[in-house]
Amino acid sequence: MIREDRFLISRKPYAVDLGSLRGSRTETPQGREAYYFDGRIGAVWFRRRKGVTVACIGELWDLQYPEPTTGREFLEQHDDGRHGGDCHGRWDGESYWGTGTLADQEQHLEILRPMLANYPAIPDGYDGWYTFQGGTR
Repeated sequence: MIREDRFLISRKPYAVDLGSLRGSRTETPQGREAYYFDGRIGAVWFRRRKGVTVACIGELWDLQYPEPTTGREFLEQHDDGRHGGDCHGRWDGESYWGTGTLADQEQHLEILRPMLANYPAIPDGYDGWYTFQGGTR
């Protein structure tokens, strides 16, 4: 992924919680040094749905080798954006859609409500904007 200096919704950017990287190694049949890292990192993003701007929260995931040691390294290695982010919650200013427990949904809304109200600012605790499309670094 590439970190861009400015926000362009058409480039489908993500703001990322760099400290939230987590994952696990899975050994492969090729031998002792063969594995892949199934990694996930928390992210938020804006999209347009039926002409309405929405704020989304979820995570980006990727299978990587070698295993990244930081969130930034994970993003540098993440070059396949065809799946986009896994959305866990979405706020359009009037209604919420989401997965998880009621506590998860309330936690999502604590981020999504001010995020949408301050569009296109990056929420506190997140770094961005990262995109899969080429552009300025």
